[in-house]
Amino acid sequence: MKKTIVLFSVFIVSILFSSSLIAAEKIKIKLIAGEVAAIDAAANSMTVKKRLNDLILTTNEKTLVIINKAHKQLIDVKVGDKVRVKYSDIEGKAIARSIEVTPPKNEAVVNSAPTAPKK
Repeated sequence: MKKTIVLFSVFIVSILFSSSLIAAEKIKIKLIAGEVAAIDAAANSMTVKKRLNDLILTTNEKTLVIINKAHKQLIDVKVGDKVRVKYSDIEGKAIARSIEVTPPKNEAVVNSAPTAPKK
């Protein structure tokens, strides 16, 4: 009788574990690039504007924010910044996994311009 209960318990635990793995595999990572339209640090969210529509993204403690190749926080992101965001749709919410602020094009050109040789 004890063997049957133990085997049944092991069977139930294995089913629960495998179903959680299957659910984890269904999460797809998406990418959006656009301009930051709004930031709500209190609600841990930001709105990214892209051509025809806006996307409200929720951040959490696992969200990675990168500005100029340095790790930062959501409060360091400014309205008007160009961003690339990797996110997942979880339970009807767009959860940001990483936010990368891209430098303005004119700044990138200035930094990559060759310097004149000294005379």
